[in-house]
Amino acid sequence: MRLQLIAAVSALSLAAGLAAVGTAAFAQEAPAAASPASEVTDAQLTAFNTAMQKVKTVTAAVQGGTPTAEQQAEMAAAVEASGLGIEQFNAISGKVSSDAVLRARLAVLDAPASSAVAAGVSDEEVGQFASAMVKLRELAPAGGATPTPEQQTAMAAAVEESGLSRERFNEVATAVSADARLRARVQLADARRG
Repeated sequence: MRLQLIAAVSALSLAAGLAAVGTAAFAQEAPAAASPASEVTDAQLTAFNTAMQKVKTVTAAVQGGTPTAEQQAEMAAAVEASGLGIEQFNAISGKVSSDAVLRARLAVLDAPASSAVAAGVSDEEVGQFASAMVKLRELAPAGGATPTPEQQTAMAAAVEESGLSRERFNEVATAVSADARLRARVQLADARRG
């Protein structure tokens, strides 16, 4: 059981590192070849997230050292209270570490609830926005320079080709910049697109 709990602590460290990864680094990550994300249900992922939040509080006290028997028992109790067994928790943790879609699904669960404006952005619009952003990144001038008129025209066309009007794209962009859950939903759309 000690090795299993140490695996759980390792998983927590991995998840904490993943949570610290910024949007840009996440977007550059290569997609997984096979998607085991579909093997993990939303209920299991929610239980995993609940357990992970409780385990994080214990591992914060460990500070990179070996957890005491009491801390291991506390982590095991948190995992089991979530409805998952230690083996199932560790299996999901392994999948989270190797699957971009599953990490993105977890990020959506972990993000605070959306504002009313962000909640009004449909999944279709999230996908359209994510698609447009990929094209815009390709068209944008290097180093944050001001786009040329030709680049501006190409960027406007890329937005409209996504299916969003320029006005709606700007509304979604504003909401994305202000809402962590909406950003996580865009990352999930990116991960699913591969």
